[in-house]
Amino acid sequence: QVQLVESGGGLVQAGGSLRLSCAASERVFSWHAMGWFRQAPRKEREFVAAITWSSTTTYYADSVKGRFTISRNNAKNSVYLQMTSLKPEDTAIYYCAASVVPLRIGTRENEYANWGQGTQVTVSS
Repeated sequence: QVQLVESGGGLVQAGGSLRLSCAASERVFSWHAMGWFRQAPRKEREFVAAITWSSTTTYYADSVKGRFTISRNNAKNSVYLQMTSLKPEDTAIYYCAASVVPLRIGTRENEYANWGQGTQVTVSS
């Protein structure tokens, strides 16, 4: 039973933009903070951004601050990641996930569950 589905990845030149989307089932989305993580080849999965249920609080990794924006539409059970000024080092598989504890936002991987299958983002130099 697929509960989170990411889309919007692709190949883009450095300096370009992409918008990732994550569609979730209501059961895992409602009242949960949502996060985006990424995993580059031969690297550990790392935190990218997170947003609370009410959208009042957002967290970003230092590496993406000022370039990426996380948002959500609770009526559509969806979370988004707008990525601008992309760099080759942003190349990775991007995953969305829902917080384990409702209403609790975090930056650690073990604070999230119900991972999607990921969407590939490739930034060429």
